[in-house]
Amino acid sequence: MSDQIEKVKCLIIGSGPAGYTAAIYASRANMQPILYQGMQPGGQLTTTNEVENFPGYPTGITGPEMMVELQKQAERFGTDVRSGWVTKVDFSGDFHKVWIEDKKEIHADTVIISTGASAKYLGLDSEQHYLKAGGGVSACAVCDGFFYRNQETVIVGAGDSACEEAHYLSNICSKVTMLVRRDVFRASKIMAERVKNTPNIEILFNTETEEVLGENDLVTGVRARNNKTNELVEIPCTGFFVAIGHIPNTEIFKPYIDMDETGYIVNEKGSAKTNVSGVFVAGDAADKDYRQAVTAAGTGCMAALDAERYLAAKGH
Repeated sequence: MSDQIEKVKCLIIGSGPAGYTAAIYASRANMQPILYQGMQPGGQLTTTNEVENFPGYPTGITGPEMMVELQKQAERFGTDVRSGWVTKVDFSGDFHKVWIEDKKEIHADTVIISTGASAKYLGLDSEQHYLKAGGGVSACAVCDGFFYRNQETVIVGAGDSACEEAHYLSNICSKVTMLVRRDVFRASKIMAERVKNTPNIEILFNTETEEVLGENDLVTGVRARNNKTNELVEIPCTGFFVAIGHIPNTEIFKPYIDMDETGYIVNEKGSAKTNVSGVFVAGDAADKDYRQAVTAAGTGCMAALDAERYLAAKGH
């Protein structure tokens, strides 16, 4: 237990586009927000080399650069940006208790959860190497597919989002090879039929990725194995997309906040409100459908405005 409890009007947990946008709005509304950056300062965008689909950047910007600019903008209006992460919460009382790294205790009138979600990866050394190098591994076809137009790509996954992303890539890329670990899709029948009927998508069932191949930090292909026959195949490609799901970073809120079966926070339709009065959610912690920087920023704005209205109604 901490020696001293800090009381704040608005606590923002997480530092991606949602958290920083919430901070910009909250600080301009004189809510004196405190933002904790969390385990991955800047969020998922820090693993994105080029962001070309965020409005206002005609020549594009790197993910880390955009996060630095958003942080500066939030700080310019008075946001107190701090390093550290939340380890425990108690949302059962009139004010919201939050513990930072099991030491510092904060009592907040309002809390904005913008902890995001983490993409699942296969965990191969080669996959992680090219992901960090920014040379051809991605977990978001909508974000990065454009860079591989008229090129050959490989996508791993068997669910609805994998089928959706494969179909999206098929409109941009010359060929898409889809690697499915089992002999059937997990996706709904309609999504599976859509990819099966797309001429430039080749589906390899019972197939697992052994290694991502490349040279000079650029992907050149994928070595895959048929788990029934043990046969190895090398597939030439310049882009390797992983679509095996995301994990929302919401575990610590579970005792208090309503979530769906996969851990995404359920918000009141058309708002950022959760089931707990004074606690709001923004970004990918609640969004399993769009997962874009621009939509995350939009919900960050909503969360700050909802929090401001909540405080005004309480006479703060």
